[in-house]
Formats: sequence, structure tokens, C-alpha cells
Amino acid sequence: MEEASILSSKHDNYRIITLNRPQRLNSFNEAMHAALQEALDEASRDTNCRAILLTGAGRGFCAGQDLSDRNVSGGNRPDLGHTVGTFYNPLIKKIKSLPVPTVCAVNGVAAGAGANIALACDIVIAARSANFVQSFVKIALTPDSGGSWFLPRLTGAARARGLAMLAEPLSAEKAESWGLIWKAVDDTSMMPEAAKICAQLASGPTAALVEIRRTLEDSENNTLNVQLELERKMLAMLGAADDYAEGVKAFMEKRPATFAPRKAN
Repeated sequence: MEEASILSSKHDNYRIITLNRPQRLNSFNEAMHAALQEALDEASRDTNCRAILLTGAGRGFCAGQDLSDRNVSGGNRPDLGHTVGTFYNPLIKKIKSLPVPTVCAVNGVAAGAGANIALACDIVIAARSANFVQSFVKIALTPDSGGSWFLPRLTGAARARGLAMLAEPLSAEKAESWGLIWKAVDDTSMMPEAAKICAQLASGPTAALVEIRRTLEDSENNTLNVQLELERKMLAMLGAADDYAEGVKAFMEKRPATFAPRKAN
């Protein structure tokens, strides 16, 4: 029996979801897309799950689309717009709208859509041996899975053009220095460090963490005045919640805060 292409395991208040086609560098086919969507949906429904850690099995995180999964010989031309619209766009939207924070641990190569799926997560940790490749131009395509949105916002326009047009691998350490990811760590430290961050997020104020994601993303398009009003609304809402009262009380009592369990969606 073929092994599951997506593995999901529970760890205290968070889940580790692993891309599990190591023989294909965890590249995506339709079955793997469906399995990942199901795993994310299951984690979303589980109120005991307060953070998600995404990683890959084997020697690479994800090589993007499995090109052997489609036939381009002769006159055959797949509808890539359908593929992106049916699978990759919904996946990126789901990751960005999850009701819990996300951590991505990148082991080995993250290429094409694989790189951009990693960048869709809230915090990205990469092993020093890892690299990020916007490989689309090598097969005469433009970046998908949000790459054309993430890259200029994270690295700036000049670096985004270079990454997309030259398809040169970007090392984990340079990705950190460019602001593409949170941190590059020794290979042996990657999963312990990622798990530590995930556990910290899982014990935090879930609603506030999700709103931090949303307000930072909204700031990309908002004027200062609009963003200030958004901040006012967020503080009015979160300040009325029990987590704020607990946070203040814990600060005054010089103890770790115990935030409320996650509420059902």
C-alpha cells in the first residue's frame, strides 16, 4: 500500500503536518493537494490545535508541481490556469486564513510553488543547507502560489526581479539576511527550533496572533490614517477579551499568562 502523501501528528496544542512524497522531493500532484487541504481543515476544526507546523519529509521541503503528473508531449497542453485556480490558489488562501498561526520548517530545497507555500506561513525557519528557488522561468512560466505578491513585499522589487527572472538558488542564510524568512539555523536544530516556536505560539493568545497577521497584511495597502483606525478597532475588540485581562494580570503578578482555550470557528 502506498504511504500517505500527507502526515499529520498532534503535539500538545499544535500539529505537525508533513509533506510526504520524499521520492519526488514532496512535489505536488492532485492527490497530495487534496490530502493537504483535508489535513489543514481537520486542524482548523480541532479547537485543541492552536498552531500548525508545516515541513517536508526526506531531503527537501517541496519541489513544487510534480511535472511527471502531466503530459505535455505532442500537442497536449494542460490548462495551467485551471490547475492554479483549482489547487494552488485555494491552498495559499487557506494557509493565510487559518484560525491559528503557522510555522514552516524548510529542509533542503523549496522550489517553485514549494518556496511560495513556505512563504505563505507566518514564520519560516530554514536549515542552513536549505535553499529557495523561484524556478518557474526555467519552464517558461511566471511565479504562482503568491510568489509575485510575496517576493517584492519581502525582499524589495530589485531582488524580486532577480529571483524570478534568473531562478538562482537563494541560500537559507541569505534568505534570512534579505528578510525573506525569519531565521536560518543549523540542520540538526531546525525541527527543535521550529517546534519550540510552534509551542510558544500555541500557548499564546490565539485571537491576537491571528489579528496580528491580518493587520500587518492590511498595512501593505492601507494609508497611515486607515491603518491607525484599524489598530484602534483591533485594540477595542481585543481589549474587551479575557485574554487581555489575563495578560495584564500575569504581567503585574510576574508570572506566565494562561490564555483562554481557542474558540470554535
